[in-house]
Amino acid sequence: MSGRRIGIVAGEASGDMLGAALIRAVREREPDAKFYGIAGPKMMAEGAESLFPMEKLSVSGYVEVVRHLPELLGIRKQLAKRFIEDRPDVFIGVDAPDFNLGLETKLRSKGIRTVHYISPSIWAWRAERIHKIKRAVDHMLAVFPFEEAIYQKAGIPVTYVGHPLADEMPLNPDRDGARSQLRLAKAGPAVAMLPGSRMKELVAHSDLMIQTARILHKERPDLRFFIPLATRETRDYFETRLYALEAHELPITILFGHARLALNAADVALVASGTATLEAALARCPMVITYRVPRLTYWLMMRKAILPYVGLPNILAGEFIVPELLQEDATPQNLAQALGNWLDNKDARAMLRERFAAMHESLARGHDERVAQALQPFLAPGGSNHANAQGNHLAALRG
Repeated sequence: MSGRRIGIVAGEASGDMLGAALIRAVREREPDAKFYGIAGPKMMAEGAESLFPMEKLSVSGYVEVVRHLPELLGIRKQLAKRFIEDRPDVFIGVDAPDFNLGLETKLRSKGIRTVHYISPSIWAWRAERIHKIKRAVDHMLAVFPFEEAIYQKAGIPVTYVGHPLADEMPLNPDRDGARSQLRLAKAGPAVAMLPGSRMKELVAHSDLMIQTARILHKERPDLRFFIPLATRETRDYFETRLYALEAHELPITILFGHARLALNAADVALVASGTATLEAALARCPMVITYRVPRLTYWLMMRKAILPYVGLPNILAGEFIVPELLQEDATPQNLAQALGNWLDNKDARAMLRERFAAMHESLARGHDERVAQALQPFLAPGGSNHANAQGNHLAALRG
């Protein structure tokens, strides 16, 4: 596979994490492989070249996407032109399905092989996208076990590779060590609050979480709060909101990153829906899931919804095992009550941690090796015969 060129596009922080894991997996076998396209800081740290800032793709929801559509279409057109001229050995779209599936369709029509890494959530909403996926991709890499059967039924080649977070995070989190690092007393109660990685999410959730903390602190004066924020911009914004709401006296500690540390140490967490909910589950942290988006975006999304829940722990469990308080239900009073219910019920927290442990084991499947094997037919010499080789590798993986 020496010197193979791989086009790759990721669109947000979670995709950056997944893309970095994929790059590491490939480079274990092929250290000289070149990755280029759109990458975030973690992918670039692994050596990927980014032709456009990843932040350009970090928009979500119908309303927001429509506002940025001309710019997004322009970027996609330029990328397609570059890849068609360069003809990489394979193109890998990392999540961002609304952007990547259209790009993959164009590239595949020009004879460039395409892989999509992590399935769009067709099992949760917009199930009709399966037809677009079939036109767009030569192979799907799925990170959740139930997704494999969906693609097999649709006749789309698929490999279940497990989730990189499940391999990366320990099966037995060091809770005592985390609490020691955060200078928490052994029995001192703590709440982790994760408002989201995007500035737009922070704007939507900061006041909500600060007001929730105020209610909880009034009822439980010994409670401490930890807010992990990844950038100087998000930290500065959150601090301005603390002062604006006259809440700077609350026992809130802002962490520069360290979300996993906060989740390992906390008794419960309040988490904005997304990959962070899975990270909380893998940290064995009982949680309440919340999220707010513009009303029109929410209405349009709910029209296409299939499942009654949006959080990954509930989706993986197939039932509500943690509360979800969204949109109008996401009030400081409701969130404080739901978090308080967890804090007051030690047995319920212990039972939930057992569910999370089983979930973790189902997702920890040697992700890096599975990804490398699934991609090998696309990168090996004589790759034009990849279909047969692919079948053999998939058989080996399933065996």
